[in-house]
Amino acid sequence: MVVSTKMALEGAHASAQAMRQINPDVVAAYPITPQTAVVQTFSQFVADGLVDTEFITVESEHAAMSACIGASAAGGRVMTATAANGLALMWEELYIAASMRLPIVMSVVSRALSAPLNIHCDHSDTMGARDAGWIHLFSESGQEAYDNTIQAVRIAEHPDLLTPVMVMQDGFITGHAVELVEMLDDQSVREFLGTYKPQHSLLDIDHPTTFGAWDMYDYYFEHKRQQSDALGNAMKIILDVGQEFGQKFGRHYGIFDEYGMDDAEMAILVLSSTAGTARTVIKALRKEGMKIGLLKLRVFRPFPAQELFAALKDVKALAVMDRSISFGAMQGAGPVFLETCAALQVANSKTKVANYIYGLGGRDVLPDQIEKAAADLREIVHTGEVKSLVSYLGLRE
Repeated sequence: MVVSTKMALEGAHASAQAMRQINPDVVAAYPITPQTAVVQTFSQFVADGLVDTEFITVESEHAAMSACIGASAAGGRVMTATAANGLALMWEELYIAASMRLPIVMSVVSRALSAPLNIHCDHSDTMGARDAGWIHLFSESGQEAYDNTIQAVRIAEHPDLLTPVMVMQDGFITGHAVELVEMLDDQSVREFLGTYKPQHSLLDIDHPTTFGAWDMYDYYFEHKRQQSDALGNAMKIILDVGQEFGQKFGRHYGIFDEYGMDDAEMAILVLSSTAGTARTVIKALRKEGMKIGLLKLRVFRPFPAQELFAALKDVKALAVMDRSISFGAMQGAGPVFLETCAALQVANSKTKVANYIYGLGGRDVLPDQIEKAAADLREIVHTGEVKSLVSYLGLRE
């Protein structure tokens, strides 16, 4: 029988509690705001003897991911955490971890990248890493950060996948905000995860294996294709794990959460904590008779192109909200918008799409800003035209 306990936790502490229950073999990490609370809390669990984890304190985030790669190649269940500039310092190693098909799980408490120096929330850190070969799961709340972290281990270690996973939550907004989190009992979590049995290990001297070998042009191309195919096939694994998690624990997870989409003519697509603000606004607008819905995207990598098209098949106008900018892209659009446009174009969708950049550097996202996007959608449905492809919510004139 599953026993759950409700606790008032900051989102970062919820992630640390999930790590405690996972009890990884190795955690190598370096502190950086606003992620520090994750590894600081977990290091106390290590000091108190609550886990068997080998905790490696390193001199940088680059070293942290390097140590994780070595430990994972040796056959360990491995985790870490970072944010912002720390994630950027891992850049080289992110690609190596994914290309070597190492099932590392990393908690990311998202934060703006410098310069100017800013320690508050946006998604420029993880969006910058979107092509590194990792699965990206986004969390609206501390509860979702906890649940996603547990599921991420099963997803990453699936024998048909073996790909690292990032689990995101918004810096300070959920990372340092106290919410009620329903924690599962330790035994149930460990039964759900099972024991990790690596297919290959550097420490298995009876079956010697080469990791990270020199790869000339006569094979590198094929290896990249294999990696791409594996990530492209990850969606079923993500869905299967989410379904099993829901059956066992009562909280079901898919690719995205829908609200008011059954009869929606308009919709808002958003990631993470802003979904809560958007949902509140949409509830009020629907009471006024506006046929508008919400899609909260949980899985950004791999990008759910076909699933998104199916969810939007009857939607006439879509507002895609981005908490980052893809600099130099079409009109300075955001990455979620660009991915969505590509998916809908390939599917010959008639849905009109507009992009809204918001909340950079931790700026508050207010209900009237969501209402502005909804009003624009109503106008797009009425006229059939998108007057402004990229707009900025809450920007001073």
